[in-house]
Amino acid sequence: MTGLVLKLAPHERVLINGAVIENGDKRSRLAIMTPNANILRLRDAIHPEEVNTPVRRVCYIAQLVLSGDAEPKDARHQMMRGIEQLSQVLTDHDSRAQLTTATEAVLDEQFYQAMKALRSLLPREARLLAAAGS
Repeated sequence: MTGLVLKLAPHERVLINGAVIENGDKRSRLAIMTPNANILRLRDAIHPEEVNTPVRRVCYIAQLVLSGDAEPKDARHQMMRGIEQLSQVLTDHDSRAQLTTATEAVLDEQFYQAMKALRSLLPREARLLAAAGS
């Protein structure tokens, strides 16, 4: 089986190409066979009022593309600029690897993969911000 496989919990919602789909009463698996389909798990969605850190801002731009609220061409430029800014602060090996993955995904217009790589930086960013605040 090729393509993306989504494992959904009961009543979990997912946005696929602009349509909100809600799972039924049981766990299920969906195979998304269409290449480049825009998919966003609504449990992973960042709400506008939560866009309050540099990593969250770049993730949110990717999310806007996936939800159909931003054009990929416009988002690519913004995301690349944001990733470049993050790379000046997140200099450890693991962060660099995730930023490289995100960069490659953005260049390939694979915004879900870019968002996934960037989301993995959220815990690290939270630790850095907490340390800076104390």
